[in-house]
Amino acid sequence: MIRSMTIRPAILADMPALMNLLKNVIPLMHEAGNFQWDDQYPNETVFGNDIRKEQLWVADIDGQLAGVAALTEDQEPEYEQVGFDLSQRAVVTHRLAVDPAFRGQGVAVALLEQAEKIALERGIHFLRIDTNSENQTTQKLFPKLGYLYAGDITLGFRPGLRFLAYEKKLA
Repeated sequence: MIRSMTIRPAILADMPALMNLLKNVIPLMHEAGNFQWDDQYPNETVFGNDIRKEQLWVADIDGQLAGVAALTEDQEPEYEQVGFDLSQRAVVTHRLAVDPAFRGQGVAVALLEQAEKIALERGIHFLRIDTNSENQTTQKLFPKLGYLYAGDITLGFRPGLRFLAYEKKLA
């Protein structure tokens, strides 16, 4: 069966599917020891703000929401911990998630490729991302896509957790 994937901006009508994606993803994250997300974050307000700012993207496979990513120019101040120059514009991927039913189908890759496309369209030369220290999947994925590990950071809004920061430089 050939499936068709579309990467598109999220709309408010996607909210029920986004909340369902969280319901499917968060328990699996917790089982793996990754407590980056919980019943408080991310939430409908966070996703709603992303949609209003036109920075939330979804992967749609045959009419089903398969994944999500906020593609922003918002850099965490803690990125300075690994020497990132926050005066440099960067497209930063936040809130990247793939519904378990669609894992292994290139959803995360397609969303990260969209981040690169946005950066190139805007003349931005840096892609940045961070992931929880317990997220083995993304730690394998990011280097395959050309991201270089920059170091460990802590994030003030997620106390007690450790994150790994990555950067990809575009020509």
